[in-house]
Amino acid sequence: MPELTLTPEEARVLGALMEKSVTTPDGYPLSLNSLMTACNQTTNRDPVVKYDDQVVERTLDSLREKGLARRLKSAGQRVIKFRHVAGETLALDPGELAVIGVLLLRGPQTPGELKIRTERWHAFGALEDVEKTLQNLVAREFVVHLPRRAGQKEARWAQLLCEVAESPTAYVAPVEVVQPGTAASAAPAAVPLEPKPSRTLDVHNPADGSLLRTIEVDDERAVATKLERARRAQRAWAARPYEERAAALRRFREMLIAEIETFAATTTAEVGKPLNQSSGEIRGAGDRVDWFIAHVPNVLEPVAVTVRDDLEERVSYEPVGVVAHVSAWNYPYFVGLNSIVPALLAGNAVLYKPSEHATLTGLALVDLMHRAGVPVDVVQAVPGAGPTGAALVEADVDLVCFTGSHATGSKVAMAAAARLSRVQLELGGKDPAYVCDDVDVDNTAMAVAEGVFYNAGQSCCAIERVYVHERIWQPFLDAFVAIAEAYRVGDPTDDATDIGPLAREEQVAVLETQVQDALGKGAKLLLGGKRIDRPGHWFEPTVLVNVDNHMAVMREESFGPVIGVQRVANDDEAVRLMDDTPYGLTAAVFSTDRERATHVLEALDTGSVYWNCSDRTSVCLPWAGRRRSGLGVSLGEAGIRAFVREKAWHLRPA
Repeated sequence: MPELTLTPEEARVLGALMEKSVTTPDGYPLSLNSLMTACNQTTNRDPVVKYDDQVVERTLDSLREKGLARRLKSAGQRVIKFRHVAGETLALDPGELAVIGVLLLRGPQTPGELKIRTERWHAFGALEDVEKTLQNLVAREFVVHLPRRAGQKEARWAQLLCEVAESPTAYVAPVEVVQPGTAASAAPAAVPLEPKPSRTLDVHNPADGSLLRTIEVDDERAVATKLERARRAQRAWAARPYEERAAALRRFREMLIAEIETFAATTTAEVGKPLNQSSGEIRGAGDRVDWFIAHVPNVLEPVAVTVRDDLEERVSYEPVGVVAHVSAWNYPYFVGLNSIVPALLAGNAVLYKPSEHATLTGLALVDLMHRAGVPVDVVQAVPGAGPTGAALVEADVDLVCFTGSHATGSKVAMAAAARLSRVQLELGGKDPAYVCDDVDVDNTAMAVAEGVFYNAGQSCCAIERVYVHERIWQPFLDAFVAIAEAYRVGDPTDDATDIGPLAREEQVAVLETQVQDALGKGAKLLLGGKRIDRPGHWFEPTVLVNVDNHMAVMREESFGPVIGVQRVANDDEAVRLMDDTPYGLTAAVFSTDRERATHVLEALDTGSVYWNCSDRTSVCLPWAGRRRSGLGVSLGEAGIRAFVREKAWHLRPA
């Protein structure tokens, strides 16, 4: 039996929430009165009960403590409403939710009864599909097979979340019927139904490999259902006054900051980012929410282009509709909210797939938005790994925002092109930094090291190649290596830690390969160079010299604490090497001479450039990659307009 055990009252209230979320989505989430009515229905209930509001409210409190229900208050509404999160907490897919829900509300059922009584919840193709779902639930100890009653042909099934009144028996496969007059062959052994492929995702702590939680994964059918709900909800959301939408996002921002310790701990646990860096990202994300709220109205204000007595020409802006956001794990608050917040403020609905490496953070963000008053169907989490992301990208959404690798981004673009849907692609980089010969060596070495090693180098705009003027080569190198060597690698929950684990186990092997490739081609290792032998995903801060642009470490994205440092003779050589890349995300120049730095930066084909800084974004400025680093724009005013469609008005008086 699952560790979670429900009282009869909890089973009835949870079952009613599960039922109404699917059968009456327009009236869901439920108010306390509506939920009490749903519990006390005399149809589709066994037994029939008569709960008062105090019983229901007390039961809701206990369900919330068990992580099965949530309360929320929408903007402009006085009434608190309630919804279930059983699918996420118990890792149940839509078919499994339907079966469990009916069993909670109606008691033990035969497979045939379940197929009929779940029709409004979930479309099972055949009776065999119901039986496969039951068998999968048996393996996870959510349901049990009951013995046949006298006079009944079929045995029944019961859920195990609440006490079962009848004695269970082991599952028995159907017996083959032998026709009279035929030879009875030896009875075959009972064969259990083939288990369904796993639809769950295990979330592990990259610092020690421990299992944090198992999450339900959305498949194509779940994505389609969520898209349909988002379509229905989007128009009503867009019709609300802007201030109502903004008020919900403002509450979200206030609640996010108020709960910063909880959110930071969640992110550090599943991503491995040092706790102080997680907290810093959350505070920065709150500032971005404020900026979007303040600027969206002006950016999307209709514009009169021509105003004459005989003609008015103007432009207005309308939401694109349903936005799919396939997000990244390295900065889950920045990357996620950079799209979700302006999309919602502009009147869109959002289907948000957090990275499988930051799933808990993504689910918590969406839950917080619901608690802040954003309607449940307007922003929905779509948890899962690659197949879930593919299903979302291939669904009939109006805009796809993707953050990730160039290879996957190309597939996203092709899938969207088939529907002529818009895409926003924030892809990788191999971002260079040039250190001129006029800098303060110690201060610049510190600034460059932070650009290289912050968040263990797991940033799309981290410095991944360093070019140093030959006149300061040795003093800069000595200072840089000393700083990298002094970084503390360890427990990400310790405030003294500078570098935590890598979020992805496979990236450790990528870094090992890059280091060996460089050494095999003549590079010299000054620091680190190998994985750290401890549970989790760890790699030493690594510095390589004698590198060149034929080595993978200088051409392919590292996304880890590994850096190649190369000597250059002058600015022209620096420009040539910095621009010798298929990427074009960011580039940095460190110099006391602004004109000199500007001359170098103007020559580079990158979307963002830095003078005496690096590895930063600003909500005020557009964020766009060139070449293999992306397509489209986020952040800034241009990033707001990415979530609307222009409408041209030609107005001529009669």
